[in-house]
Amino acid sequence: MLTTPDSLLKYLTDVTDLRLPDGHFIDGQYCAARSGRSMQSEDPGRGEAFADFARGDADDIADAVSSSRKAFALWRRTPPAERGRILARTAELIRRNSERLAIVECLDSGKPIGEARGDVSGAARTFEYYAGACDKLEGSTFPLPSNYVGFSQFEPVGVTAHIIPWNFPISTAARGMAPALAAGCTVVAKPAEQSPLTALLLAELLVEAGLPAGVCNVVTGTGAEAGAPLVASTGIDHVTFTGSVTTGGHVMRACADNVTRSVMELGGKSPVVVLSDCDFDSTIANVAGAIFEHAGQICSAGSRLVIEAGIHDRFVEALGKKARTISLGHGLRSPDMGPVSSAAQRDKILGFLDRARVRGAEFISGGQVSANTESGKGYFIEPTIVANRPEDDELVQEEIFGPVLTVQKADDPVHALHLANSTRFGLVAGVFTADFAKAHQLARDIDAGQIYINEYFAGGIEVPFGGNRQSGFGREKGIEGLKSYCKVKSIAARIG
Repeated sequence: MLTTPDSLLKYLTDVTDLRLPDGHFIDGQYCAARSGRSMQSEDPGRGEAFADFARGDADDIADAVSSSRKAFALWRRTPPAERGRILARTAELIRRNSERLAIVECLDSGKPIGEARGDVSGAARTFEYYAGACDKLEGSTFPLPSNYVGFSQFEPVGVTAHIIPWNFPISTAARGMAPALAAGCTVVAKPAEQSPLTALLLAELLVEAGLPAGVCNVVTGTGAEAGAPLVASTGIDHVTFTGSVTTGGHVMRACADNVTRSVMELGGKSPVVVLSDCDFDSTIANVAGAIFEHAGQICSAGSRLVIEAGIHDRFVEALGKKARTISLGHGLRSPDMGPVSSAAQRDKILGFLDRARVRGAEFISGGQVSANTESGKGYFIEPTIVANRPEDDELVQEEIFGPVLTVQKADDPVHALHLANSTRFGLVAGVFTADFAKAHQLARDIDAGQIYINEYFAGGIEVPFGGNRQSGFGREKGIEGLKSYCKVKSIAARIG
């Protein structure tokens, strides 16, 4: 049963009932950092710390990797059906603990409680999906001459490292952990220091569901002190990283030293292509949701509106009106939009907006800091729409990672395609039109890993996700995501 908005507000001052973890989760139990150090997690909605957690370093990483290496020998030989049963029980435990997890996620990341509940539900569905895939990972046979037999089989790649971002902590943790465990791999996860708590709670639930100790370990701390030694460890066989292009480059260089496999999801500058024949009201709602959900702090956010000239003026005016009605507030108060993640993130976004003003940009809505009206605290930026900007403008080319939508006017669908492909990113794109042929022509020709047609963020865990160009490589979600944690062994035998 969901808690009511009023009953949620007690967690603004007292989190005792949440039973928050304050240590690493290694070898099936919580433990303090070897150094004894700790750090604090901040509630972005209030700009205040609300929890302590362990500040890990290379020694803690070494303990976690050693634990997962030992556990791998057991877990890889656990029958696939039994692995599936454990993941299915995990899904049920996530659902049973969903409100606690959502409140923790809301406090840790700042997102509205409704969005956090959706993320927790999605995490449960992720474990449910991969629970059903464990015993369906099948190899192939090869058409060799009659006196030979040839076949392939999937094997788990080994010990996997997961660098989890701060914007979708439980979702991204589940998206990597569940397929890795389904494939027979073990896991060492390093959640972002801004939002470490739900990854720890997820590891705890996995053990409660029957996962052997050491199969999933979580070490908290900073990227420099814990993340870097994790991806550089010779005991790691695969790295899944979600984060910025710059940090991803550092991770890839560390992987190269040990020839470690990797999947890289590095963000984007995703276009939402709107043609004149779109369903006007539905498209307005979708464009707003694509950029203002979680205050635009989504790698696949629709941060560029590429709109056909015929409806440009009317559409942008209506979108501006909608943006100005969006309520802001602490996530536990169920606003339309919450804060950005930190003071540093707020200041980075404001830097983009201040430089745009110097260049003469026109703001349709927002563009300023907005105080949390309940407390006067927190890191809030108004929902912002910036009028038509040239193709080489910084707001068009750079990932802002905030509630900032940049408009680009297209002469026709051909021009819209050109604009859609005019950045170095290629993660996702949206297409809105009533013309089935135009929709699929654009979907064919836009260079992105995933295309949404007439509904932004369409799909689910079943649909592979990942980017092209500087948005990264490899795929998560779906069966492709499961195969990311497998290596293929081919066997050929002479039988006659």
